[in-house]
Amino acid sequence: MTIHRLQICLFALITLCLTSCSAYYFPHVYHGPERTIYMPTWQNRTNKLGLDAKIYQELSRWFRKADSVNLTKDRESADLILAGEINYIELPSVSWDGSGSATDVKVRLGVRYVLKDIQSGEILWEKPKEIWTEDYTSSTINAAVEDEALDEIVSDLSESIYLGILKRLRDQDKKQVQESAVTPAE
Repeated sequence: MTIHRLQICLFALITLCLTSCSAYYFPHVYHGPERTIYMPTWQNRTNKLGLDAKIYQELSRWFRKADSVNLTKDRESADLILAGEINYIELPSVSWDGSGSATDVKVRLGVRYVLKDIQSGEILWEKPKEIWTEDYTSSTINAAVEDEALDEIVSDLSESIYLGILKRLRDQDKKQVQESAVTPAE
Protein backbone atom coordinates (compact mmCIF):
# COMPACT_ATOMS: atom_id res chain seq x y z
CA MET A 1 0.00 0.00 0.00
CA THR A 2 2.80 2.48 0.78
CA ILE A 3 4.54 1.67 -2.52
CA HIS A 4 1.32 2.51 -4.38
CA ARG A 5 1.05 5.86 -2.57
CA LEU A 6 4.70 6.58 -3.29
CA GLN A 7 4.14 5.89 -6.99
CA ILE A 8 1.11 8.21 -7.05
CA CYS A 9 3.05 10.98 -5.29
CA LEU A 10 6.00 10.53 -7.64
CA PHE A 11 3.70 10.63 -10.67
CA ALA A 12 1.99 13.77 -9.36
CA LEU A 13 5.35 15.44 -8.69
CA ILE A 14 6.65 14.63 -12.18
CA THR A 15 3.43 15.88 -13.78
CA LEU A 16 3.60 19.09 -11.77
CA CYS A 17 7.22 19.68 -12.77
CA LEU A 18 6.58 19.03 -16.45
CA THR A 19 3.53 21.27 -16.66
CA SER A 20 5.10 24.11 -14.71
CA CYS A 21 8.36 23.96 -16.68
CA SER A 22 6.56 24.20 -20.02
CA ALA A 23 5.13 27.56 -19.03
CA TYR A 24 8.48 28.93 -17.86
CA TYR A 25 9.76 31.78 -19.96
CA PHE A 26 13.43 32.11 -20.95
CA PRO A 27 13.97 35.71 -22.10
CA HIS A 28 17.47 34.94 -23.44
CA VAL A 29 16.19 32.25 -25.83
CA TYR A 30 14.40 32.74 -29.14
CA HIS A 31 12.74 29.79 -30.88
CA GLY A 32 10.98 31.61 -33.69
CA PRO A 33 11.76 31.55 -37.39
CA GLU A 34 15.36 32.13 -38.37
CA ARG A 35 16.27 35.82 -38.73
CA THR A 36 19.41 37.55 -39.91
CA ILE A 37 20.28 41.01 -38.63
CA TYR A 38 22.59 43.28 -40.54
CA MET A 39 24.57 45.39 -38.11
CA PRO A 40 26.90 47.93 -39.64
CA THR A 41 29.63 49.45 -37.50
CA TRP A 42 28.10 52.03 -35.19
CA GLN A 43 29.03 55.66 -35.73
CA ASN A 44 31.42 56.65 -32.95
CA ARG A 45 31.15 60.39 -32.33
CA THR A 46 33.46 60.23 -29.30
CA ASN A 47 37.22 60.37 -28.96
CA LYS A 48 37.27 56.88 -27.38
CA LEU A 49 38.80 54.73 -30.10
CA GLY A 50 37.54 51.18 -30.49
CA LEU A 51 34.31 51.73 -28.58
CA ASP A 52 32.24 50.84 -31.65
CA ALA A 53 34.20 47.58 -32.01
CA LYS A 54 33.62 46.74 -28.32
CA ILE A 55 29.87 47.17 -28.77
CA TYR A 56 29.86 45.02 -31.91
CA GLN A 57 31.88 42.27 -30.22
CA GLU A 58 29.68 42.27 -27.13
CA LEU A 59 26.47 42.18 -29.20
CA SER A 60 27.94 39.34 -31.28
CA ARG A 61 28.65 37.44 -28.08
CA TRP A 62 25.01 37.81 -27.02
CA PHE A 63 23.61 36.81 -30.40
CA ARG A 64 25.63 33.61 -30.42
CA LYS A 65 23.22 32.46 -27.68
CA ALA A 66 20.28 32.56 -30.10
CA ASP A 67 20.18 29.66 -32.54
CA SER A 68 17.62 31.34 -34.79
CA VAL A 69 19.07 34.87 -34.87
CA ASN A 70 22.34 35.72 -36.59
CA LEU A 71 24.33 38.92 -37.04
CA THR A 72 25.87 39.64 -40.43
CA LYS A 73 27.90 42.31 -42.18
CA ASP A 74 26.09 41.48 -45.46
CA ARG A 75 23.00 43.65 -45.92
CA GLU A 76 21.64 41.65 -48.89
CA SER A 77 21.22 38.46 -46.86
CA ALA A 78 19.57 40.17 -43.87
CA ASP A 79 15.95 40.47 -42.76
CA LEU A 80 16.52 43.29 -40.27
CA ILE A 81 18.98 46.11 -39.69
CA LEU A 82 20.29 47.24 -36.32
CA ALA A 83 21.98 50.60 -36.72
CA GLY A 84 23.43 52.60 -33.87
CA GLU A 85 25.40 55.64 -32.93
CA ILE A 86 27.59 56.46 -29.94
CA ASN A 87 26.77 60.12 -29.32
CA TYR A 88 28.95 61.04 -26.35
CA ILE A 89 30.97 59.79 -23.45
CA GLU A 90 31.71 61.58 -20.20
CA LEU A 91 34.90 60.32 -18.56
CA PRO A 92 34.76 60.74 -15.58
CA SER A 93 32.52 62.67 -13.30
CA VAL A 94 34.20 62.52 -9.90
CA SER A 95 32.82 62.89 -6.38
CA TRP A 96 35.15 64.03 -3.63
CA ASP A 97 35.10 63.44 0.12
CA GLY A 98 35.89 66.05 2.79
CA SER A 99 39.63 65.36 2.69
CA GLY A 100 39.93 65.94 -1.05
CA SER A 101 40.06 62.27 -2.03
CA ALA A 102 38.05 60.92 -4.95
CA THR A 103 35.23 58.65 -3.81
CA ASP A 104 33.18 57.87 -6.93
CA VAL A 105 33.82 57.73 -10.63
CA LYS A 106 30.77 58.15 -12.83
CA VAL A 107 31.05 57.25 -16.51
CA ARG A 108 28.20 58.18 -18.87
CA LEU A 109 27.60 56.92 -22.36
CA GLY A 110 24.96 58.33 -24.70
CA VAL A 111 23.75 56.14 -27.56
CA ARG A 112 20.92 55.81 -30.01
CA TYR A 113 19.86 52.82 -32.09
CA VAL A 114 17.09 51.51 -34.30
CA LEU A 115 15.88 48.07 -35.41
CA LYS A 116 14.19 48.09 -38.79
CA ASP A 117 12.59 45.46 -41.02
CA ILE A 118 14.51 45.75 -44.30
CA GLN A 119 11.75 44.40 -46.54
CA SER A 120 8.83 46.45 -45.21
CA GLY A 121 10.81 49.44 -43.95
CA GLU A 122 8.89 49.25 -40.66
CA ILE A 123 10.75 50.44 -37.57
CA LEU A 124 10.34 47.70 -34.98
CA TRP A 125 12.20 49.46 -32.18
CA GLU A 126 13.90 52.78 -31.75
CA LYS A 127 15.83 54.36 -28.90
CA PRO A 128 16.59 57.92 -30.05
CA LYS A 129 18.36 58.90 -26.83
CA GLU A 130 19.59 56.48 -24.21
CA ILE A 131 22.05 57.27 -21.45
CA TRP A 132 23.97 54.56 -19.63
CA THR A 133 25.76 55.37 -16.38
CA GLU A 134 28.17 53.33 -14.29
CA ASP A 135 29.50 54.32 -10.88
CA TYR A 136 32.78 53.02 -9.55
CA THR A 137 34.18 53.69 -6.11
CA SER A 138 37.93 54.13 -6.22
CA SER A 139 40.68 55.85 -4.27
CA THR A 140 42.63 56.47 -7.46
CA ILE A 141 41.23 57.72 -10.73
CA ASN A 142 43.00 56.24 -13.74
CA ALA A 143 42.29 54.91 -17.21
CA ALA A 144 41.89 51.34 -15.93
CA VAL A 145 39.00 52.34 -13.62
CA GLU A 146 37.36 54.28 -16.45
CA ASP A 147 37.75 51.34 -18.83
CA GLU A 148 36.22 48.94 -16.26
CA ALA A 149 33.21 51.22 -15.92
CA LEU A 150 32.90 51.54 -19.69
CA ASP A 151 33.19 47.76 -20.16
CA GLU A 152 30.34 47.31 -17.66
CA ILE A 153 28.20 49.81 -19.58
CA VAL A 154 28.91 48.10 -22.91
CA SER A 155 28.02 44.72 -21.40
CA ASP A 156 24.75 45.98 -19.90
CA LEU A 157 23.85 47.91 -23.06
CA SER A 158 24.47 44.87 -25.27
CA GLU A 159 22.37 42.59 -23.07
CA SER A 160 19.56 45.14 -23.07
CA ILE A 161 19.65 45.46 -26.86
CA TYR A 162 19.75 41.68 -27.28
CA LEU A 163 16.76 41.12 -24.98
CA GLY A 164 14.89 44.04 -26.57
CA ILE A 165 15.39 42.61 -30.05
CA LEU A 166 14.23 39.15 -28.97
CA LYS A 167 11.11 40.73 -27.47
CA ARG A 168 10.38 42.57 -30.73
CA LEU A 169 10.90 39.40 -32.74
CA ARG A 170 8.50 37.48 -30.48
CA ASP A 171 5.95 40.31 -30.79
CA GLN A 172 6.34 40.27 -34.57
CA ASP A 173 5.87 36.48 -34.63
CA LYS A 174 2.69 36.73 -32.52
CA LYS A 175 1.36 39.45 -34.80
CA GLN A 176 1.97 37.31 -37.89
CA VAL A 177 0.25 34.31 -36.28
CA GLN A 178 -2.76 36.44 -35.33
CA GLU A 179 -2.98 37.95 -38.82
CA SER A 180 -2.81 34.53 -40.46
CA ALA A 181 -5.50 33.18 -38.09
CA VAL A 182 -7.95 35.92 -39.05
CA THR A 183 -9.90 34.94 -42.14
CA PRO A 184 -11.27 37.69 -44.35
CA ALA A 185 -15.02 38.30 -44.15
CA GLU A 186 -16.89 37.52 -47.35
